[in-house]
Amino acid sequence: MAVLECGINIGNRNLIEVRYYASSDVLDPNLRAGFLSALESFTTEVFSDSINVVSLASFKLVCFCEMVALPGEDKDNTQPLLAYAIIEKETESEVVKRLLNKIIMTFQNRYSVLDIFEKKPKYFKKFDIRISDILGDLKMKTEDRFKSLF
Repeated sequence: MAVLECGINIGNRNLIEVRYYASSDVLDPNLRAGFLSALESFTTEVFSDSINVVSLASFKLVCFCEMVALPGEDKDNTQPLLAYAIIEKETESEVVKRLLNKIIMTFQNRYSVLDIFEKKPKYFKKFDIRISDILGDLKMKTEDRFKSLF
C-alpha cells in the first residue's frame, strides 16, 4: 500500500510532481496534466460530477479537484486545481483522497491565486516536502516501511 507519485496541476499545466518510486515509463507531466484536465472537464460537463478514482490493471489514479477563479473580474472563468496520486491497487482510495484534499487546502493557503496561475513549477518546488509530510508513511511501500524500522 503506497503512493507512488503525487502532484498538483492547474488546468493543463503541471505545477508539482513528486515521485516516490522510479518507473521505466516516464510520462511528460504536462501531458498528464492535459489528460487529467480533459477528463475533469468531460466528467463535469457530461455527468455533472468530478473525477474520483480511475482504476487501471495495476494502479489507481486518485484525484481531488477544486475549481479556482482566474485573477480578474470574471468569477465564472475558472480552472481546475487538481491534486492527483498514483497509488498501488490495494491502497485505500478514500484515505488518499482525504490527504489530497488536505494537500490542496494547504497549497491554497500557502500560495496566492496569482502565483498559482503565473509562476513556473520551480517556484513551488519547496512544497514537495510539505506533500511528503502530509502523506506520511503512505509514500513508502510496505516492505520499505519495515526496512525503515530496523
